[in-house]
Amino acid sequence: MRKVFIALLLSAVVAAPLSAQESRDQAIQSLINDQIAALQADDFTTAFSFASPTIQGLFGNSENFGAMVRQGYPMVYRPKSVRMLGVREDGGLVWQRVMVTDRAGATHLLDYQLVKTPEGWLINAVQLLPQSGVAA
Repeated sequence: MRKVFIALLLSAVVAAPLSAQESRDQAIQSLINDQIAALQADDFTTAFSFASPTIQGLFGNSENFGAMVRQGYPMVYRPKSVRMLGVREDGGLVWQRVMVTDRAGATHLLDYQLVKTPEGWLINAVQLLPQSGVAA
């Protein structure tokens, strides 16, 4: 009986960090999906609310932010499909890789940088990765 109790205790200790990580990953992926949904609805105010204070300060308002997304990230503004890949930590930063297929059928890989704030996770940067080696 004691061995069973120890085994259960150890499995709970090991599972707890995985749950926290899975919870973080789900929150991040929901955030990105919610921002993309807002962009698709031309709701730039909501999309802008998912950006970090740094990004909000850089663009100043939701109209400027929306113009940047339309011009610089058309695949995110009007995607055909979005697929969440892996979340990783690199140098203390959290990144979510996202595969986006645009309306023309081209596939793009993007890295979203996230920051944790008292209000929750926010998007701090998006990097469009080079096209080499990307396949649908």
